[in-house]
Amino acid sequence: MKKVRKAVFPVAGLGTRFLPATKAIPKEMLTVVDRPVIQYVVDEARQAGIEHLIFVTGRNKGVIEDYFDIQVELVHTLTERGKTAELDLLDDLQPKPGTASFTRQQAPLGLGHAVWCARDLVGPEPFALLLPDMIMQSERGCLASMVELYEQTGGNVVSVEQCDPNETNKYGIVGRGADIATGFQIQGMVEKPKPEEAPSNLFISGRYILQPEIFDILATQEKGAGNEIQLTDGMLKLADQQDFFGYHFTGRTFDCGSKDGFVRANVAFALWRQDIRGKVYDDLIELIEKVEPSDTRRAAE
Repeated sequence: MKKVRKAVFPVAGLGTRFLPATKAIPKEMLTVVDRPVIQYVVDEARQAGIEHLIFVTGRNKGVIEDYFDIQVELVHTLTERGKTAELDLLDDLQPKPGTASFTRQQAPLGLGHAVWCARDLVGPEPFALLLPDMIMQSERGCLASMVELYEQTGGNVVSVEQCDPNETNKYGIVGRGADIATGFQIQGMVEKPKPEEAPSNLFISGRYILQPEIFDILATQEKGAGNEIQLTDGMLKLADQQDFFGYHFTGRTFDCGSKDGFVRANVAFALWRQDIRGKVYDDLIELIEKVEPSDTRRAAE
């Protein structure tokens, strides 16, 4: 069994739901408290033992590459001012030389196509895939637990969470089989099934460990929903050849691709921080007390 050493981050999306902010700033660089969204996902990957970070970018995403590079002028200024804590922080976040790669998805052809664009950088070995819109909050990272499961089962592993049984038509749903180690065998995957036809209410939540055979499938994958090459369609074909296992993540997940999810993430991670949680909590209570019921109804409308 080969070790999971590499992780792919598809960051080529336009982020139209966050216009006008994303007209100049990639959505992955919007900050949750004091870190870009992409940093939280990279931190999760590094906690899981990932050695090589692979970013699939698009036009106007050069700032992501710059972010993970050394800012010489900033380092020089901080050094002159004796800002050792800030220098240590930047050094800790900085990928080591040769451990971050960037490739470009020239056309917005879907998640499956973005993953396929990383094929030569991944090579013939299993890899992790982390959707950067989804940031997860738990004492131990979701991917670290998935890697632990993978080391016992092999095959392919996906993270799942529970949704409202009446909303299965919004997600990719898996069928739950026998428990294995810290996860379970997946018996079938269905894209957005009707509630009465869903095999469970467990949906795939943005973290994957996949075998390299997925690349050959995606190379000839026809366009699916949204006229895009869908990763789920490729995974369904791969499931005919290899085992899939599920890891049930029970922490908190925030969809930072949506405005409400992004705001919730900022609040949750601010309250997670010992240095600011008290002040943030007091401010939130004060703001809530000042909101008139009529304002809440108007916002909902």
